[in-house]
Amino acid sequence: MELHHQYYFFTLFSVIFVVSHAANLSPEVYWRVKLPNTPMPTPIKDALHISEKIAYNGDGNTKISQPWGVGAWYQDAPENELHKVRQPWGVGSWYQAAPENELHKVRQPWGVGSWYNDAAKKDLNDNHPVTPYFFETDLHQGKKMNLQSLKNYNPAPILPRKVVDSIAFSSDKIEEILNHFSVDKDSERAKDIKKTIKMCEEPAGNGEVKHCATSLESMVDFTLSHLGTNNIIAISTEVEKETPEVQTYTIEKVEEKANGKGVVCHKVAYPYAVHFCHDVGSTRTFMVSMVGADGTKVNAVSVCHEDTASMNPKALPFQLLNVKPGDKPICHFTLDDQIALFPSQNALAEN
Repeated sequence: MELHHQYYFFTLFSVIFVVSHAANLSPEVYWRVKLPNTPMPTPIKDALHISEKIAYNGDGNTKISQPWGVGAWYQDAPENELHKVRQPWGVGSWYQAAPENELHKVRQPWGVGSWYNDAAKKDLNDNHPVTPYFFETDLHQGKKMNLQSLKNYNPAPILPRKVVDSIAFSSDKIEEILNHFSVDKDSERAKDIKKTIKMCEEPAGNGEVKHCATSLESMVDFTLSHLGTNNIIAISTEVEKETPEVQTYTIEKVEEKANGKGVVCHKVAYPYAVHFCHDVGSTRTFMVSMVGADGTKVNAVSVCHEDTASMNPKALPFQLLNVKPGDKPICHFTLDDQIALFPSQNALAEN
């Protein structure tokens, strides 16, 4: 019995010691300590693997000569694929009126026609209508959807918090940031850096809780604080292989994974991994198994927003689907480098 007590107190002391020194842990170990029952999703593993290729100066500053992970971090990335890095659906679009000059860039969603009657004929791509947003009732076996590829091309690496905390991340430090990453101030990359920082600094929309996580540790801390439990499930979209940019997918199976509170972290354009994490109210999250016209199998995370009443009626999803906020749940898939986190059923039962 005495040995048992000694073992218990030794184990407890070890845990306290590790947690108290969490700031010195690697991002991967930090995840395991804070989320011991949550398997790490593939996109996080991949971004950590990329970061292993980065060299550090003695003072902790990164030696980053090629932004966006291209070059030393991602030698196999062809130049002609860099344009495929895109801002994910759902970030900002719910709360800001869609600029008129950008509406033509979003092709017609499946099953909707009248919402775009005022668009010039030349702005429509009738051959490849896509479905960025859709209704929850569309999620059923046999449903066919025309979708853009859910495979993203954002090779930005996850860096340790102690590194990113030493790098400026604010709109009033733009010149310093561009110099740090050797980015020309008039380049498209500079515009993306400014856009991401601006998006992170903007106030949250009605009913939204948001946080820009510049490190994995920051993402974990925000999720734990917001969800109030470490009994968490983390899932991401899985795409079997490279796919055509647009094709028809047929739904084979729909499985509900969560209903209620949750956090979605979208990986956005930046030299290192920055995740726009937010909770936009009551949601239902599904894992949707689909097969593309070319035979590609996809397990896609679909986030359905159940309560949209407080959202901007001029926002993109409502314009595209021709509905008003609060009319019905609206869903979107997540790209394969984004993470959905929510309490497990065990955690919900405990409450």
